[in-house]
Amino acid sequence: MPKNHIPKEICFKLFKFHAMKCFHYFKDKSRSKGQRSAPELKEERKSEEYSGPDRITKSSCSAASPRSIPELYEEKAHNLRVFSFSELRQATHDFNLLLKIGEGGFGSVYKGSIKPFDGKGEPVVVAIKKLDKHGLQGHKQWVAEVQFLGVVDHPNLVKLIGYCAVDGERGIQRLLVYEFMQNKSLEDHLFRRVFPPLPWKTRLQIILEAAEGLAYLHEGLEVQVIYRDFKASNVLLDENFNPKLSDFGLAREGPMDGRSHVSTAVVGTYGYAAPDYVQTGHLTDKSDVWSFGVVVYEILTGRRSLERGRPKAEQKLLDWVKLFPADGKMFSSIMDPRLQNQFSIRAAREIAKLADTCLLNSPKDRPKMSQVVERLKQIIQVSDEENAQEIESPEVSDIEPAETEKTSNQVNVSESWKRRMAHLAKLGEHAEGASRRRLMMLQRAGVP
Repeated sequence: MPKNHIPKEICFKLFKFHAMKCFHYFKDKSRSKGQRSAPELKEERKSEEYSGPDRITKSSCSAASPRSIPELYEEKAHNLRVFSFSELRQATHDFNLLLKIGEGGFGSVYKGSIKPFDGKGEPVVVAIKKLDKHGLQGHKQWVAEVQFLGVVDHPNLVKLIGYCAVDGERGIQRLLVYEFMQNKSLEDHLFRRVFPPLPWKTRLQIILEAAEGLAYLHEGLEVQVIYRDFKASNVLLDENFNPKLSDFGLAREGPMDGRSHVSTAVVGTYGYAAPDYVQTGHLTDKSDVWSFGVVVYEILTGRRSLERGRPKAEQKLLDWVKLFPADGKMFSSIMDPRLQNQFSIRAAREIAKLADTCLLNSPKDRPKMSQVVERLKQIIQVSDEENAQEIESPEVSDIEPAETEKTSNQVNVSESWKRRMAHLAKLGEHAEGASRRRLMMLQRAGVP
């Protein structure tokens, strides 16, 4: 039995937890088609052990110790809907390619519509993720995502509505049903030119609320959750551009009982993983903090963490931004040109400094996400107050050009009026001269 999953409540639960490990994925495997119980996580984490200076070898049976994610999940599993495969096939028109809205290591994601839980009212638009049997992520990640999202509850984490798990004629089917996120991902809006650029205020909102989502995972639950895959493509945006973290297949429980880290196989996305985690396999909440710092610089610059198509000195984002420190005169050179200078340079500098602390080499020197949240709130508040003062109290110099322009316009109108009157006078003279010539010609011809 892996040491990291010894139950921490009362001793008689030790046997129950050990029995859970022997289950496959479901409480009652005989319910293959009509099962309504939620999947249980099959314990296969032999490579993951808790490590630290205070390694505990005695049995932990303290009732005050936190429960594990599987134990917390038992209490909330009833909140998830269990769908049949036919329901989700119908919801996506047999997984029509025209309804495909994304694809990743797990499989394909489709837009669909399902009936409300009570069967009344209009259909609900959802996102349905279908496990690719030959994909990079398998059953373990699928079950992990069900359990983590079945436990967490925060406005900046995507909501899991339910799942489908059947073994039928079509083989093994594993699907997840989420709330539909109308504005796709942060990655789409930062790096794809088919989308309009994100305004500065929206970027600040995304940075803050994404930080709040991570802080909740690290400090807002009975057990710490390390996200382990924070990147722009996993930050989804709702209809109001509120960010929500998605894809919890790689999430892990944090260290317990005073241990410093979790030892685990290194997974994640190149360019976002903390160097200390990559080098040692030691996973902590500060690994997420590093990834957050990378994404903050992506939001400021509009550049990916790695872009092979750029000059060598600019390919790695973190190396490039170091050439333009937050306090330097050239700092504004790194800002996303799509912002068209419509941003607070002071706020941008402070956010860059905060990102730099998240990217410190030593994990211990990086701030906690709760500290990041508080600092971001201060920066945004000062920025908003400055903007309000600029609007409500314009400087004298802002008024003088308007007065000068008004005076200039009055002079121009006067000059234009004089020119028009002179022109009319000349036309009158021409008309009078033509009349006199016509009268003389008539007199010569003897016309009375």
